[in-house]
Formats: sequence, C-alpha cells, structure tokens
Amino acid sequence: MAARQDTKKAPQQAPQEDNAAERLEAMGRSLLIDINNGTPPKFTTTARTRSNIIFDESKGYLKLGPVKEERNFLNISQSKRFMQTIAIASKCHKFLNENLHTTIRGLYYQLKFSLGEDVDENIFSEQSESNPLIEDLEVALGVNRENLNLNANRKGVLAGRMKVIDRFGDEKTEIDCSKQGRSGWAIPSDVDNDIEFVDIDAKYVLVVEKDALWQRLNEDGLWKKENAILITPQGQAARGTRRIIRKLADKGLPIYVFTDSDAWGWYIYWTIKTGSINLAYIGSDVATPEAKFIGVTMSDLDKYEFLNKMTIHATEVDLKRAQEMLDYTWIRGNKGWVNELQRMIKSKKKLEQDALQGPRLTFVDDYINEKIRNKEYLS
Repeated sequence: MAARQDTKKAPQQAPQEDNAAERLEAMGRSLLIDINNGTPPKFTTTARTRSNIIFDESKGYLKLGPVKEERNFLNISQSKRFMQTIAIASKCHKFLNENLHTTIRGLYYQLKFSLGEDVDENIFSEQSESNPLIEDLEVALGVNRENLNLNANRKGVLAGRMKVIDRFGDEKTEIDCSKQGRSGWAIPSDVDNDIEFVDIDAKYVLVVEKDALWQRLNEDGLWKKENAILITPQGQAARGTRRIIRKLADKGLPIYVFTDSDAWGWYIYWTIKTGSINLAYIGSDVATPEAKFIGVTMSDLDKYEFLNKMTIHATEVDLKRAQEMLDYTWIRGNKGWVNELQRMIKSKKKLEQDALQGPRLTFVDDYINEKIRNKEYLS
C-alpha cells in the first residue's frame, strides 16, 4: 500500500525572510555600538574548520562543534574578510528590501568592483572568495542563504505522483510532477520558501546518480509501475535536491540511493545520508540518515554472473577513498560496508550502475525491484 500524503508537511527548518532581515539589522546595530563605544567592530560565529566538525552518532549526521571564532576589523589578518563579509551582508539586506533574488554568482558580480579610482583593489577577485563568506554569514546569523534571497543553479530532476504548489511573485502555480513528460520537474535551488509539496502518493523515493539512467527509468515508467518518486541529483546532490530528499523522508517515505560502486558514487550517497563537511552547519536540514544504499555493489558480482565481465579498473582515487572510508567510525562498525570496501581494495575493480543494462536495457528495473523487495541494501 502506498502512503498517500495529502496534508502532512515537513517541518519548516529554515527561518523566514523577514527574520533574516531582522538579523542582518541586528548585526549592523551591534557593529555600530562597537564603533560608537570606540571598540573595534567585530562579530562572532561558529568555527567551520575541520577540527570543529563532528559526527553526531545519535542523530546520524555531521554537524558543527561548539568552537567559536571572532572576526575583528582591526586585526590585520582578519580585516579583509571582515570587510568582505559586511559587504555581502549589506547587499543581501538590499535584496531583501527590494524583494529581488539573485544567484551566488550574481552576488559575486554585484560586489566585484573597484574600491575607488585611486585604489587598485577589488572587493573580490574570484567567486571562490565570496562563496565561503556567504556560508560564514549563514552561520553567524543562523539563517540559510535562500532566506537572504541567494540561490544557486538548479540541479536535479524529479518525477512521480505528487504536486508542487509554487508561489512565485504574485502568481500561484500548481505543478503535477506526474505529467512532466521526458524532462521531469527541475528541482529549484530553494525548496523551502513559498513552495509546498502536496498530494504525495508513493511507496518510496529512488535517487539515481546519473541523469542518463534516470531518463532510462523514466522512459520505462518505473515510477508509475512501482509508485515511486524518481529523483536524479545529476551527479553530486545540490542543496535543493538534498533538502527535498529530507522533506520526503520527513513524510515517512523510505529513501533508496542508487549509484556507481566507486569513490564518486559513495560520496554522493554519504553526503545525502550524513551531510557534508562544508554544509555541516545545516546538517539537520540536508542529511537523511535513514537513506539506504541499494547498489551497485561489489557483492553483486556473486549474484549476477554477467557483471563480472562489466567491471573496470578502480583508480588510485577509488582505492584511496575506500581506505579512508574504512577509517570512519560510522562505517568501521558496519560489516556490510567494510566487506564492500575491502573487496574493492583487494580486487582493484569497480562497477558502474550503467553496467546493469548489459543483458537488456530493462534489466536495471528488475535489479532495483529485487533489491528493494528483498531488502538487499546497505545502511
């Protein structure tokens, strides 16, 4: 029986935009108080260093630890980053007041200008400078970038029996994700603000690493026959895709992830499951600890004889990544994952999910159905 979800909503974990504006203004007032008192303007945030990122075993995801850091305008090693962060905050406040949105790339170009005719210096030379400071601001304010009217490029596609209520500008649009043809519904960067998921009628969610294989399964109508929500992150899952996976899990739907058996595929799965180091500050929003890995796996070589002809040589990156994963505390105690990783290291072989199309194009459907039906997955 499919679980039909008509009214139940995932908890809103992201603050509202007006709250973001208030927090920006509070930050500005705090800086003014420092200046008026003759003290160096500063702000405090939680450190996003690797040493301050911990794995919460009780909750199953990565999060920031308790260590704080202070950024002081009059500290020569901090003054430039302090100024850059304040410039980002000022622009975001302007976007909120104007009710306009831009991408993180658009923000970079808004701020990439000379400080004056006689100063040969830009606020930012590369976007790689501004991106981490946006994240610093998110942490300092306790808001997500989407609430600062900042989006990233869309990445990810979905098909299935559910509807999206999208309130954009003065319009309200209802999108039926079961009627999006071969292209599916493009998952936006922001799936929290002015957007709602209703009439969800599905038994589970299947996350497929590669867009090409998603298209194959969509053409077969797998999501129709099996009553599933079919998602592809199109490689590494973007923030919006991870958020929608989290939201669907909150509605009680099992999450199954289907990737290659290599370093890249593992990374895609584990960032969906436990979050990632660079987004540890919003771990609870983007991690889905209950996600299951259905393959492909090295143990599939024992069950499906033809796959032994489909293996390819593991790269040094694959082997190094497998060894690193064996050192993770949350993997070391998982016998299934330990066996998979050790098997790759020993054989120096790997598998791609595309190999399942070897016998016939529709074999991958049978593989997925059998794995889910028999509960043959790694957690």
